Amino acid sequence: MDTVEKIVEDFASDIAMSSFSSGTRLRDMIRAIRACKTAAEERAVVRRECAAIRTAISENEPALRHRNMAKLMFIHMLGYPTHFAHMECLKLIAAAGYPEKRVGYLGLMLLLDERQEVLMLVTNSLKQDLNHPNQFIVGLALCALGNICSAEMARDLSPEVERLMRSREVNTKKKAALCSIRIVRKVPDLAENFMALAASLLKEKHHGVLISAIQLCTELCKASKDALEYLRKNCIEGLVRILRDVSNSSYAPEYDVSGIADPFLHIRVLKLMRILGQGDADCSEYMNDILAQVATKTDSNKNAGNAILYECVQTIMGIEATSGLRVLAINILGRFLSNRDNNIRYVALNMLMRAIAVDALAVQRHRTTILECVKDADASIRKRALELVFLLVNDTNVKPLTKELIDYLSIADPDFKGDLTSKICSIVEKFSQEKLWYLDQMFKVLSLAGNHVKDDVCHALIVVLSNASELQGYSVRSLYKALQAYGKQGSLVRVAVWCIGEYGEMLVNNVGMLDGEEKITVTESDAVDAVEIALNRHSADATTGAMCLVALLKLSSRFPSTSEVKQIVARNKENAVLELQQRSIEFSSIIQRHQSIRSSLLERMPVLDEASYLVKRATATQATISANKHAPTVAPGGLKLPNGVAKPTSAPLADLLDLSSDDAPASTTTSTTTPNDFLQDLLGIGGVSTSTAGVPSTASTDILMDLLSIGSSPLQNGTPGQESKPVHAVPEAIDLLGSLSSTTSVSAETKPTRLVSQGMDLLDGLSSSTSVSGLEKTVHPSITAFQSTTLKITFDLKRQPGNPRETTIHATFTNLTSSTYTDFIFQAAVPKFIQLKLDPASGNTVPANGNGSVTQGLSVTNNQQGQKPLAMRIRMSYKVNGEDRLEQGQVSNFPSGL
Repeated sequence: MDTVEKIVEDFASDIAMSSFSSGTRLRDMIRAIRACKTAAEERAVVRRECAAIRTAISENEPALRHRNMAKLMFIHMLGYPTHFAHMECLKLIAAAGYPEKRVGYLGLMLLLDERQEVLMLVTNSLKQDLNHPNQFIVGLALCALGNICSAEMARDLSPEVERLMRSREVNTKKKAALCSIRIVRKVPDLAENFMALAASLLKEKHHGVLISAIQLCTELCKASKDALEYLRKNCIEGLVRILRDVSNSSYAPEYDVSGIADPFLHIRVLKLMRILGQGDADCSEYMNDILAQVATKTDSNKNAGNAILYECVQTIMGIEATSGLRVLAINILGRFLSNRDNNIRYVALNMLMRAIAVDALAVQRHRTTILECVKDADASIRKRALELVFLLVNDTNVKPLTKELIDYLSIADPDFKGDLTSKICSIVEKFSQEKLWYLDQMFKVLSLAGNHVKDDVCHALIVVLSNASELQGYSVRSLYKALQAYGKQGSLVRVAVWCIGEYGEMLVNNVGMLDGEEKITVTESDAVDAVEIALNRHSADATTGAMCLVALLKLSSRFPSTSEVKQIVARNKENAVLELQQRSIEFSSIIQRHQSIRSSLLERMPVLDEASYLVKRATATQATISANKHAPTVAPGGLKLPNGVAKPTSAPLADLLDLSSDDAPASTTTSTTTPNDFLQDLLGIGGVSTSTAGVPSTASTDILMDLLSIGSSPLQNGTPGQESKPVHAVPEAIDLLGSLSSTTSVSAETKPTRLVSQGMDLLDGLSSSTSVSGLEKTVHPSITAFQSTTLKITFDLKRQPGNPRETTIHATFTNLTSSTYTDFIFQAAVPKFIQLKLDPASGNTVPANGNGSVTQGLSVTNNQQGQKPLAMRIRMSYKVNGEDRLEQGQVSNFPSGL
């Protein structure tokens, strides 16, 4: 039984058999191919026709050669292979008649390119045809040479092309000039042969020859500096004459386009003038008059005229033009902005963005029109106009421009609000001269488009608020009122609840009233209700919900008489969001059981260092961009550095700690806490919540505060447990300091904490007289820094006398397996406030079964001793039977006080 494909092919063969032979005409083949209903039918028709053409080629039928070549070109355009007929092109080119040569050259340009070896065989035919007495055959050869010329052909045939450029025939000169462009591109060294010829062609009257000559001059300027200097000396006068003649010429039907005389020649001349005048004051001065004439006399009501004007503006802005001429050019672009054609307005905005660097004052005059473009219905014009407005902003116009943009923000399309909000925030941050104006504008943006404001903008706003003590009362009242009216804006809610939590008593007592500010009546219950509404409305957003719970916890200390907070926090103990559930359990424990330390635990955040934050933010942005461009990867075992040789800022060390801010300048002053804070990283809790981004990490910040993510407290010198274990959440109420009695101190001997089903209280047992700052510290001389089933690392610690900040560590590496470790390399990374020095290791082979060990010395200096504990990430790479192995971990059980 025949297959479907065979049936289709047999059917196609039947319908094609009677009509196809080697003498089938091109139109008949095209008609048959178009009649095919499936791809299989088309392939069958093409296969049949190719077979007939091969037969004709083998039988050497000259009469059908040009017809077969025409059919092959059509088949080639359909995507089928036609390599078997390349020699037929050469045979047609070698024929004596013009019709055969025409088809042959057309096939040569379509079927072959300069990479084909067959092309070498056509060089002699081209040379003969370039010397042919028939100008039409010469034209065919020039067209083919200009399309597929290789470097070898260019060198061989350039003398003939040079000769033809002096021909009396207009068409021959024009084609020779265009062919020479290809020759100069392929062999730039030949540019000097065409400089004088190109300059002489600029004296021609025929516009076709002039356009070809100008294109050749443009290519010569790009190919050779000598040619550029030659044309500056010999062509400027001719170009000015051409431009003046064509601008003042009367109506000529053969060159007229919508009433404009040959706009193509206009544009070519202007482009060449821009190249010649760039960086040359003398040439630019010679062009000024004719450019002013073109700019003032060209009709701007027609598209061809606008094209000439746009090119004229580009030329004026590209050369050393006078200031008056530049103002004229920018005014033309201002008129373009009022055009109804979106394309013209878009190119005008693009050109104005480049013109700002040349003459910003002239562009400022069109500020109103540019602002109207921001409100345009076309998305591309809106975005480009917004970028231009951003470039226009300076210290004198920032307030009116910002007002216009914020007014438009309320009615802007949702798709455009993100870009608009980002630009407004950038403008306000960059150009704000007084904090009150900055806060007012940011509050407006948060109210109108809070869902489009990025987190880093909110963090920067919080930093400014913490530094503006005289405006904190005004800010919390403004945000409270905005929260009542625009409670669905996410970023507004987060900033507002943070302020209410920090400065709630200022809201209730109307502290820090400004001149002209209206008093508002807000009770303690109203403040708590505002946070509760935000918590209920944004319960699905873990970040916002967490910030609301932190604000409620702080309000419990600010408003001791308010009992609602305890109930609201307790209601979230069964929240489906694990983050909110955990916070609710911990915060309830603080409210109910630890009244004595609550006030110190929840005191107001200290002032954040605004300058350090801005530097760190800029550095982090640059680091992110750099990391996206080239993200280095290190394969396990791929590090071949000898022990004790470390790169201070290399990617592997940064990777050990995952500290994106390690490249920032080291500082011993107060810094801001980021999700990459070293303690969070070491404990693996960096991703607990994003709600604390931007919250400061002061000298009193410790592990407890980090776990609770509630900012600062008087806790000092807190240290992690001996070995950090993963925390497993359970549904029952828990508290993370459960086994501490009134006399128990937090030390390096603290056992690993695992959450169990019984209720455990993190602070349980602390008597009312116990303060967190009074926790004792113990020092242990030796610790197990790392232990797995294959490797054990022991640190022997010794503090240097006279320098309590420096600690000497003697590391011992023991192999716990039955296989010897070779090429052993130990690496360590520390946060930026710690200095680390690695000594060479005693060897790079670790014996099996603990029968010997490798030792290595380390020296660490804690520049913030007593404020932050030692912390270290370690990585060990080695080979086992030739196979690369990699192990890494964190050392978080250093004794306190180091």
